[in-house]
Amino acid sequence: MKKYLAITSKGLENLLADELIALGVTDPKLVYAGVTFEAPIEVVYRCCLWSRIASRFVQILSEFDVRDDMDLYLGASAINWPSYFSADKTLVVDFNGTNREIRNSQYGALKVKDAIVDRFTKADLERPNIDKAEPDLRIHMRLSGEKGILGFDLIGSGLHQRGYRTEAGRAPLRETLAAALILRSTWNESKPLLDPMCGSGTLLIEAALMACEMAPGVKREKWCFEALNDFDAELWAEIRSEARVKSRRGVKKVDTHFYGFDRDYRVIQTARENARRAGVEDLITFDVGDATKIERPEAFENGVVICNPPYGERLSTEPALIALYSEFGRQLKEQFGGCTASIYSSNDDLLACLRMRADKQFKLNNGALPCVQKNYSITESAERKEAVNVEVAPEFMNRLKKNMGKIGKWARKEKLDCYRLYDADLPDYNAAIDVYKDYIIIQEYAAPKTISEDKARRRLTDMIRATVLVTGVETNNVILKVRQKQSGKNQYQKLAEKSRYFDVEEYGVKLIVNLQDYLDTGLFLDHKLTRKMLGEMAAGKDFLNLFAYTGSATVHAACGGAKSTMTIDMSRTYLEWAQKNMNTNDQTGTQHQFLQADCLQWLQQAEGEFDLIFIDPPTFSNSKRMEQTFDVQRDHIMLLENLKRMLRENGTIVFSNNKRNFKMDDEALEKAGLKAKNISKQTLPLDFARNKHIHNCWIITHKED
Repeated sequence: MKKYLAITSKGLENLLADELIALGVTDPKLVYAGVTFEAPIEVVYRCCLWSRIASRFVQILSEFDVRDDMDLYLGASAINWPSYFSADKTLVVDFNGTNREIRNSQYGALKVKDAIVDRFTKADLERPNIDKAEPDLRIHMRLSGEKGILGFDLIGSGLHQRGYRTEAGRAPLRETLAAALILRSTWNESKPLLDPMCGSGTLLIEAALMACEMAPGVKREKWCFEALNDFDAELWAEIRSEARVKSRRGVKKVDTHFYGFDRDYRVIQTARENARRAGVEDLITFDVGDATKIERPEAFENGVVICNPPYGERLSTEPALIALYSEFGRQLKEQFGGCTASIYSSNDDLLACLRMRADKQFKLNNGALPCVQKNYSITESAERKEAVNVEVAPEFMNRLKKNMGKIGKWARKEKLDCYRLYDADLPDYNAAIDVYKDYIIIQEYAAPKTISEDKARRRLTDMIRATVLVTGVETNNVILKVRQKQSGKNQYQKLAEKSRYFDVEEYGVKLIVNLQDYLDTGLFLDHKLTRKMLGEMAAGKDFLNLFAYTGSATVHAACGGAKSTMTIDMSRTYLEWAQKNMNTNDQTGTQHQFLQADCLQWLQQAEGEFDLIFIDPPTFSNSKRMEQTFDVQRDHIMLLENLKRMLRENGTIVFSNNKRNFKMDDEALEKAGLKAKNISKQTLPLDFARNKHIHNCWIITHKED
């Protein structure tokens, strides 16, 4: 008997060995990502046709030491290649692995190819041709350290290519991996199976193939072992014919129910087509459905729910996934008591959002991505039913409902699309929650070091889930940010290139916001009353906006009838944003000027005069583009002295900043010939009533003689 290597994914060696034993292999031996065995050719043919777990089978011709390229060449040359296949067969060499001397797999493949071709030419035979696209034979060379294995790949293209899937979802599972997940779940042919996030249907199709005893390779047209000299065509035809008959009969015998759901109708159509090509379309019911609202089908007693939900990259940037897993876990417990679930994910934090305890778990990579499959028993006890109906974070939910009633009503009356719904009202739920039209931003404040990471994560997931439940917002419209104190250049740091801009309304003015590309959105919500006031004060006046950010105050002034506006900021990005804000409100023309400049430097040399000036400087800045550092407490008098020079006799400065415990230097201000009136309370909107120190605001005018 000849020696063979069955190749699979790391972690599936035991599962593959069990499968091979069932197919007639007597003494399989586990190796890294595979199983070696000896068997007669009939058993090997059956393994190639029937294995659901192996990705390929290799007939081992030689195992030898490889210290350098000469060892590799001599080891490959020692094989009598013409005795295995004829020169009219095309081939390609697949070389896997490297060592200290052979560092390039392409070079290694070239040396093996040279050895094979030289063996033919030395025997006065035609040399076989290379065909990388569709070769008759694939030569398999595996190098691990100084140990080499050389042989024939009996399959060709990977065994995961069953032939039924021409299209897949966004993140398709390989068919071999899907089969492994089915085998490691609690499902068997006597139980109904449901995938609430089925994508292109691979998990359900693989299970259906098992239920009707359909060989996974029955639709494959080409096998590399057919090109070998010892190929037994008659035996192979018999084995294939037997498998085809078994498949036809098996489909008719199956009474197991399979259900697949997905939110995307186009993906469901693809799944149906895949099932049709696989020959199991009559066994699976595919429908459009939301996993978080899935209901238990009739006759689903002791059924199995299996799925491969989206993973996300980081918990902190995927609030929609937190909500998805949380709501999905709730729905499982509410609808599927007495059933079992098997969930496959790369993100253990997301699996924790299910709030279910796993009976078993298996580590299994999806390609290079480490993943885990967890099996859960969903109990049907009274305690479980009672637990399902308990509100998530009831204290937080109640506060959110109260705020929705009060603040939401006020915002609708004021015609505000954007407002703060919650601002760390409760110490255990330390976040700010802002509404932007149909979107919600949850800005999590960094948890104290005394709070464990697990506890902080649990509170965050509770906040996200409760917010979705109370507000009814779509989970994909929830955006999560970690809010920390920002300094100077970090305040306007760009986070992404998604360019997700849209318009919102504030007191009749349209403003453009971007919720995901920057730390801030383009609109400081606490200043809405200040901006409204500026609009009311600006009629017929020349208006100056310094440290203008995205120019929202300029828009209010222009819409309020300002004679002219000057908008100054150091950032070209935000000045362009300000211009778009103005254009959105049809405020165009040469009377509206935009200047990119360091406001501090510009103030020292500017000569224009204005009736109304708005200045909202940073608390502190050490930007590289500024010639000096700036501290609003230390430098506010210097700012105001420069502004006095530009302020007309009856003009007004609206001076604001967000430094806590800021103190106006009244004595220095008086010496400068200015007087100030604190209007911080009057400019504090209802949605920021709890945060009385969010900003300071002053009306400053010339001191009367």
